[in-house]
Amino acid sequence: MANNKPVLYSYWRSSCSWRVRIALNLKEIPYDIKPVSLIKGGGEQHCNEYREVNPMEQVPSLCIDGHTLIESLSIMHYLEETRPQRPLMPQDCFKRAKVREICEVIASGIQPLQNLIVLIYVGEEKKKEWAQHWITRGFRAVEKLLSSCAGKYCVGDEITLADCCLVPQVFNARRFHVDLRPFPIILRIDRELENHPAFRAAHPSAQPDCPPEVAK
Repeated sequence: MANNKPVLYSYWRSSCSWRVRIALNLKEIPYDIKPVSLIKGGGEQHCNEYREVNPMEQVPSLCIDGHTLIESLSIMHYLEETRPQRPLMPQDCFKRAKVREICEVIASGIQPLQNLIVLIYVGEEKKKEWAQHWITRGFRAVEKLLSSCAGKYCVGDEITLADCCLVPQVFNARRFHVDLRPFPIILRIDRELENHPAFRAAHPSAQPDCPPEVAK
């Protein structure tokens, strides 16, 4: 293939895809996006062609270095290990553990509970209340963790994978009208990063598959 750029299978509003877009941008890795609509025709992620890419029928998936990788945290750690320049993990082992902690709380303890497939199962009437409950519960834990490790960003004064996970989750919290006033550290870090070029370029409104009425 003449074009050896990585290809990211992504959906504009998917927070998992968004994490990976931020990491790719921060590491200045050029990539192409192949949009996968999670709603069109019942969800393009469920088609036979995409199931061959990702057997979990989810986004993101990243084709890179001749491999296809799935699951956002696994992808981001691969990028960190294969492209260590512009690091997104601290050198200090304890700080690295704190980054992983925050990533896991968000990626395992919050985001899956307000994933599209879960909200469809919960039902239209209950989905907002459900999402608010689990995001608020998770953010209480994140805020507590940040109180002992945050500097300018989630862990100290350098941007890490934890920040890549936090910002999309704050967007989701606002989408479900979660009261964020009890989480001042989370809000401060989100404000700190909202105009960072890598984060702005990864924002849902800047994606090729973002509906025109939503795009900035």
